[in-house]
Amino acid sequence: MVEVRYFAAIADAVGKDRETLPLPAGSTVADLRTTLATTYGPDLDKMLGVCAYLIGDELTRDATATLTARVDVLPPFAGG
Repeated sequence: MVEVRYFAAIADAVGKDRETLPLPAGSTVADLRTTLATTYGPDLDKMLGVCAYLIGDELTRDATATLTARVDVLPPFAGG
């Protein structure tokens, strides 16, 4: 199980700010994206492609990065 926290436009797109998904140990960012696109529609995958993923203390865009018990999905932020 992986707790996924959504922020900004991604939270708006999925209609919630967090959920727990039944992803097995060893799942990757690519697995997460596939699960989310299957659940919420293929348009979400376009948004997920520009997101960063905070896994533990590491911010990554690497689709092969292995998930931990919690991942934050962070869309690009504008402003300063």
